[in-house]
Parts: sequence; structure tokens; C-alpha cells
Amino acid sequence: MKKIRQQHLREPVTPDLLVSPSSQDGDLGSECPEDRGNWTGRLDFLLSCIGYCVGLGNVWRFPYRAYTNGGGAFLIPYFIMLAICGIPIFFMELSLGQFSSLGPLAVWKISPLFKGVGMGTILIVSLVAIYYNMIIAYVLFYLFASLTSDLPWQHCGNWWNTDLCLDHHVIKAGNTTFPINISNTVSPSEEYWSRYVLHIQGSSGIGDPGRIRWNLCLCLLLSWTIVYLCILKGVKSSGKVVYFTATFPYLILVMLLIRGVTLEGAWKGIRFYLTPQFDHLLSSKVWIEAALQIFYSLGVGFGGLLTFASYNTFHQNIYRDTFIVTLGNAITSILAGFAIFSVLGYMSQELGVPVNQVAKAGPGLAFVVYPQAMTMLPLSPFWSFLFFFMLLTLGLDSQFAFMETIVTAVTDEFPYYLRPKKASFSAVICIVLFLMGLILTTEGGMYWLVLLDDYSAGFGLMVVVITTCLVVTRVYGMKRFCRDIHMMLGFKPGPYFRACWMVLSPATMMALLVYNIVKYQPSEYGSYRFPAWAEVLGILMGVLSCLMIPVGMVVAVLQEEGTLWERVKQASRPAMDWGPSLEENRTGMYVASLAGSQSPKPLMVHMRKYGGITSYENTAIEVDREIEEEEEEESMM
Repeated sequence: MKKIRQQHLREPVTPDLLVSPSSQDGDLGSECPEDRGNWTGRLDFLLSCIGYCVGLGNVWRFPYRAYTNGGGAFLIPYFIMLAICGIPIFFMELSLGQFSSLGPLAVWKISPLFKGVGMGTILIVSLVAIYYNMIIAYVLFYLFASLTSDLPWQHCGNWWNTDLCLDHHVIKAGNTTFPINISNTVSPSEEYWSRYVLHIQGSSGIGDPGRIRWNLCLCLLLSWTIVYLCILKGVKSSGKVVYFTATFPYLILVMLLIRGVTLEGAWKGIRFYLTPQFDHLLSSKVWIEAALQIFYSLGVGFGGLLTFASYNTFHQNIYRDTFIVTLGNAITSILAGFAIFSVLGYMSQELGVPVNQVAKAGPGLAFVVYPQAMTMLPLSPFWSFLFFFMLLTLGLDSQFAFMETIVTAVTDEFPYYLRPKKASFSAVICIVLFLMGLILTTEGGMYWLVLLDDYSAGFGLMVVVITTCLVVTRVYGMKRFCRDIHMMLGFKPGPYFRACWMVLSPATMMALLVYNIVKYQPSEYGSYRFPAWAEVLGILMGVLSCLMIPVGMVVAVLQEEGTLWERVKQASRPAMDWGPSLEENRTGMYVASLAGSQSPKPLMVHMRKYGGITSYENTAIEVDREIEEEEEEESMM
């Protein structure tokens, strides 16, 4: 074998088709298992990651967090936290998925003792998918309501309005004739949201859901239908949809930004958004808020990044893609802040109130404040439609990732039974989650949505990410993980990534976890405080995902033989078939470990298949030589 290697190294043959598997414009499926499916275009993976990360939080959470935590000064801890825990964990997830070509459950062949981490991930993603699609249903409701010449939340006088309703036209007129106490009034958009869309007055609290709102139920059904049709053929179909859903929001965002900055009073809102208050940097809360924004905005820990990367070719340049997606996500958040606060500045001037009295975060911004601002613009239905269409495309991309994560995880566990019936299995998952989400369409559904939002992906998700980081670096081994990346990309991660994976990233995550526990506050929606039983239910949702880890450990230990310590050691080691999914990509310790393997060395597979050695095979030879040298050193000790 060594003679064969030396002969080919002296006379290298590099056919054109082998310059780089990931640089070909043709069929990208040559290195991927055909029965599993793979991306069919060069940009499918990159756009899917961008669409997954750039979601609703970029529009309705980042701008609010920025202005409440020091304005422009918030960008300093934001980018520091991006470098410390955002980029490194993002790259780790992509590397795990691409190296193994496995989903969030099967990838724990890396250390079967911790397979419960994958089970916890699927539980979290399932809960998030239930309420996230309900938010998309709200967006669809407002999207259809915008198809009119006069927005229904523009004026008072409708059956759902109360005596407290006061629209901005009356406020503007009142400023010149008689004083009005705005604090005791409610805007038409707020009453439209709470009393018409939610009909929350029909529920006394979370324990009294009331009747189903059938218009919301139909919107939820439509939302799940759209999601199912887009993931029907897995990444082959969703990978094409994202060419529109991941790019079109940027066009709308630019249009809203241009329109916003040309409004009178727009710079008042932008100054409020970005005026740096450097004294805030001395507060630990600002740094925690920055880390939380990075953590949830990039979507680490949900399994979506790992799932998308598992459909890549083995040598896809995910190192480059990591920086494109993470930095693009940050820039998008900042641009969204300009688009939002320019309109809020105009709105505050029209109402004659400070910007901080109209600025809100979350659903309050998307379904109350911004719709109200749209009514003050000429052609208000047009701008309203554009805004909600942007939210729709932003939300769908993330929902695609959640669903693909669940489906991929389960089908990878039962490939012989479920992969041939993946479309039917996806339909079953969508139907089950739709039925579970019906309680969110009731008159008290918003209370349940808030509970899910607060607890489903809280401390449980942080425990999952911390455990993943520690298992990969401590149990599997940093040296071995870096060698795996070397096999894929042709180089090892530098000191920056190794330092973050070993110390900085897990330490930051642990600080976030401790902060969340110490600063725990009961859920609330407006003036409504949740009862104790609801708080216990929410905490159990978070605890249950954590409990999956010890449960998985017990199962893994019981499947081994020997004493307890021998079982634990054996279960913590990688499974026999852990490694690249295709035989020609396996080298060193991964040689001939696949079931049914016929080749003594994957290098021979490459030479038989391609007729020569490429740059990636040279990397494989280097890895082989490095492993052999280490084995010789160990035998001499």
C-alpha cells in the first residue's frame, strides 16, 4: 500500500472532475448517500442556513434589546459574544453534521453514552415548532387583512373597539385644540390584535382557553400545509424554496428602510436606537443580553445547523460558510433596527410622544406598534402587506429547519423503514404538531404561546449546548475532533477555535445558564400573571429536555457488558461505524469500519473511481501518516 501511495505521489494525476467535489457545478450528490438525499445546488445549503438564522428575532427582538442596553454601545458586547460563543459553536455544529452525514440523534454515535442530548434536542425543537407556526398563522391573518383599501385596525368604531379606543388622527387634532390623556387610551391596532384577532376577552386566563377561533385555526392549517409542501421531498424541495424565502426578505427590508428614513422624524427614532451609552457596558446584564441575542439568533443547539450540514458533500467549505452566515445575520439585525426605528421615530412625532413610549419588542412590535405606524403612511395597505410578507418568509425558513431536523433525526434512526416513506412520515409529523397546536388558536391561546416561548427553549437548550461542547472536546477529544476537520477541509482549526471550544464558549454558556436561574421571573402577559401550576408546567418542559440526558445514559450503559465502569467507558467511546458515511472518505482509524466494507484502504477506492489522487486524498495520506507516527510513539513509551 505504501509503494502504491509513493508511486502516485511521484506521478500525480488530477482529472478535471476532481479539482474539488464541492466546487463542481454538476450533480453534487456523487459523495452523498443517494437514499438519504442531499443538496442539489451549490447555494442550497448556504441560503438554507441564512434563512434559518435570519428570522423573526432579527426584526422584533434585536432592535429592542439594542436600545434598552446602551444603544450603539450594545454592538461592542454583541460582536464580542459573537466571536466567543456564536461563531465557534456554529462551526462545531456544522462540522459534526458534515463529517458524519447524520441527524441530531444518530450523530451521537460519536459517544453513545450521551445520546440523550439528541433526544433533548428533538423534544425542544418539537415544542418550538408548535408555537412558531402559530406565529406564522398570525402573520398570515394580518397578511390577508392587508388586502383591502382601508386597514381594519386604522380607526375606532368597530364592534371590537371599546370606549378607550383613540386613533392617531384624533390625537393629532387634539394636540392643537385640547389636551388628551394618552396614557388612559388604547390604539385601534392594539384592540384589533387583542380583542378581534385573539379575542382574549373570552378567556379569563391560561386555565380557561375558551372557544377555538376558527379563522386562526384555518390560518394555522394553511401554515402547516405550506410547510409540508415545501419539505415534501426533504432538502431537495426546501433547498429550492429558500432561493426565494431567504433572499426576498432583504428586498422588502431595503424597501422599508428607504421608506422609513425618508419619513419626517425618522432620525429621531434612529438616534434613539443607536445613541451610545457607554456606561451600560459596566453592567453584567448588557453582556448577558448580548450573549442571549447571539445564542437564539444563530439557532445553535436546535439541531437545524447540524441537520443542514449533514446533507453536504464531505469537503464542503463550511469554514467559509460559517463566517458568511454569522456575520450576515449580525448585519441583518442592525439593518432591521434602522428600518424599525425610523418608522417608530416618525410615529412618535405624529403622536407627540417620546420614542420609548411606542417602542416594544416581540409580538407587541409586529402586531400592534408597526401595524399602527403603517396606518399613518400613504398607501398603508401596500406597506402593511410588504411588512407581513417579509415576516412570513422569515418565519417559514426557520420552520423548514425545525421540521427537517425532526424528520431527519427520526428517519436516520430507522432508515430502512422510514426513508422510503419520508413524505408520508413528514405528513404525520405535521398533522400531529398541528393538532397539538390547536390550543393556541383558542381565545386563551396567547397565554399558552407565551408559556411555550418562555420555557420550551430556555435553560434546557443551554444545557444541551453546554453538554455537546464538553462531550466533543473532553470525551471525544479535541485532538481527534480537529483531526476530523482536517480530513474534511484540509486544515486544522486554529488556536482561536480551540480556545473557544475548550474554555470560552462553555464558560459563557454556563454563565448564561446561571444568570437565567438566578434572575428567574414568572411568566406574564401584560398585566396577567400566570398561576403557580402553569409555572410548574413550564419548568417541567425545560427540565424534561435535560432529563433526556441521564435517561439516555442509563439506556446506553444497560446495552453494554461488564462492570459498571467498563460499561460507562465502552458507551462513551465512538461506535464502530462512526465516521464519514462513504467508504472513500474514511482514512486512518475509520478504515474498513463500515458494515460490508470490502476495501482495505479508502485511498484504493478513490484511485479505482477517479484514476488519480486529488488534494483531498493528499490530506488523507497526511492524516494517515500522523496517526501512524502517534501509534509508534505510544508503542515506544
